[in-house]
Amino acid sequence: MTRPLKPRRILFDPSVVYFKPRAVPLSELEEVDLNVDELEALRLCDLEDFGQEEAAKKMKVSQSTLQRILTSARKKVAEALIEGKAIKIRKK
Repeated sequence: MTRPLKPRRILFDPSVVYFKPRAVPLSELEEVDLNVDELEALRLCDLEDFGQEEAAKKMKVSQSTLQRILTSARKKVAEALIEGKAIKIRKK
C-alpha cells in the first residue's frame, strides 16, 4: 500500500492548459501530461528564480520531494519539445 500524497500548496492557477506544436493537427499529436504541481515547481524554480529550499517551503513539501517533482516536470517538457508532442496541464 502506498503512502497518501501530502497536500501541496499551489499558488498559481494557469489560464492556459494546453500547448501544441504549430500547424500540426491535434488528432495527430501525442500528449504529455504535466501536473499542476509540476508546473508550479517549474514556475518557482525556473521563472521566479527561487532556490529549491525556498520553493519547497512555498509548496509545503520537502526539498527532496520538490527535486523529484522538478526532475519529472523538466523531463516531460523536454520530451514534448524534442519529440513534437502536445503538453496538457492537469489540474488535480
